[in-house]
Amino acid sequence: MVNNDREFHFTDRDFESVCKLIYSHAGIALNASKKDMVYSRLARRLRATGLKTFRDYLLLLESHNHAEWQAFTNALTTNLTSFFRESHHFPILAEHVRKHKGNLPINLWCAAASTGEEAYSIAMTMVDLFNSYTPPVHIVATDLDTHVLAKAEAGIYPLERLEKLPADTVKRFFLKGAGKSEDHAEIRPELRDMITFRQINLLHDHWPLRPPFDAIFCRNVMIYFDKPTQLRILQKFVPLLRPDGLLFAGHSESFHHATAYFKLIGNTVYEVADKSRAQ
Repeated sequence: MVNNDREFHFTDRDFESVCKLIYSHAGIALNASKKDMVYSRLARRLRATGLKTFRDYLLLLESHNHAEWQAFTNALTTNLTSFFRESHHFPILAEHVRKHKGNLPINLWCAAASTGEEAYSIAMTMVDLFNSYTPPVHIVATDLDTHVLAKAEAGIYPLERLEKLPADTVKRFFLKGAGKSEDHAEIRPELRDMITFRQINLLHDHWPLRPPFDAIFCRNVMIYFDKPTQLRILQKFVPLLRPDGLLFAGHSESFHHATAYFKLIGNTVYEVADKSRAQ
């Protein structure tokens, strides 16, 4: 079915081709309800590349144009995040790290970092726990989307993104912009220094990481993968965690199909089911 009111001709076949490409590359499973979203986001890429049809755009991707593949992936990646989103996880993390301070330095992975709010929330939690802006903690923050990773590494946010944070938190962890940047705030450099930002595709066989991790945050990304893809990723998480390590999932995610790998111990908090498989 084709919408003749659209700027570009976009057929069901075009949509199916897009679905196959993003699934094979990033594991993202799109259903028919996402067709309008796909059209809207990729129409911008047609305009940017000067192409007139989706068929020509798909041919560009098939030519293995690396830059456009990255733009294509970025366009179809959903990045919804906020500071201390699903706030119940952060006290659990703090208590877990407090109990295992003998594991120093603490090593944490934020596996779907988006624009950085989650990674910086983890860093703030660690600063508070150790009562130091330079705690013995290293955080690796990764994402598939290079565009949002650049924003995360910059650590500069519009003031409205900070409105739900307590005033004291804003004062301690952000520097207010001046002049043309007066409507923005910048994360304190000490927090940024705790974090290494890196692009990682969770579908790839090799992840350039240095385990073991005391905890992995992989929240609100598994919902975009089908069950077999979820299982492959969860299986790969296991040997990266310490035997007592934690996996934090998103509020709408459950891993009942992965009990061989992870056991639920709290509200969307998991531990390794067979600790002999962990590091």
